[in-house]
Amino acid sequence: MAGKTEYKNHRQKENVDRINLTTQKGKEEIIKAHAESRRESVNGFINRAIDETMERDQAASGTAGEAMRDKS
Repeated sequence: MAGKTEYKNHRQKENVDRINLTTQKGKEEIIKAHAESRRESVNGFINRAIDETMERDQAASGTAGEAMRDKS
């Protein structure tokens, strides 16, 4: 099993960035409940919220940001 864990850790190190998120006390449970109600993981919900907000902000300012272009 150690081989599988090592592979997973290496893959994550190479392919994902991590962000430490802090919220007000009690908000974590609200976020978890919302994500669950949409049949999403908390991570999936937060990533979707970020992407949608960035797209909306860019549309409002008329700019095409690098982050969204890199995504496609």
